[in-house]
Amino acid sequence: MLVNVPRLDALLERHADALGADYAAYRNHTYRVANFHFLLDADGDLDKLAIAAAYHDLGIWTAGTFDYLAPSIALATAYLDEIGKAEWGGEVAAMIDNHHKLTRCRAGVPASAETFRRADWIDVSLGHLRFGLARCAVVDVLRLFPNAGFHRLLARLSLRRLVRHPLRPLPMFRR
Repeated sequence: MLVNVPRLDALLERHADALGADYAAYRNHTYRVANFHFLLDADGDLDKLAIAAAYHDLGIWTAGTFDYLAPSIALATAYLDEIGKAEWGGEVAAMIDNHHKLTRCRAGVPASAETFRRADWIDVSLGHLRFGLARCAVVDVLRLFPNAGFHRLLARLSLRRLVRHPLRPLPMFRR
């Protein structure tokens, strides 16, 4: 189990002020997603996973919007440029951009994006979707990294979005 991922922790700490009171909830979400991804594909690149996990929803807080995929990708891209890993940009961007798709990623998208999509759905569904993972493995991750209000936060943001834009679907599902 991934309990200490230095790059993930460092990236989250960089944005602690923006996350504010939601820091623990978001940190635990990123660790759950990273663990589910790792359980689905133990051969994946942990550094790319840590970067995608840290940034995948971060635009909610840094850009102040529920239309956060583009701002999240921009943050990840800037970070990759900063560390001299711009060549990872396409894959990390695909992981972030596709993580809310309801259906499989299309052909040509890196396999890590599909794995990341599944990992996020496992968490968002509270383990009701497992994509072949054993129930006990999912429960272990959920226990180790408690919700800390993350799903309540998602529900509140979704409801606020619905009230403000009742005829427009959530931005991440418009594809």
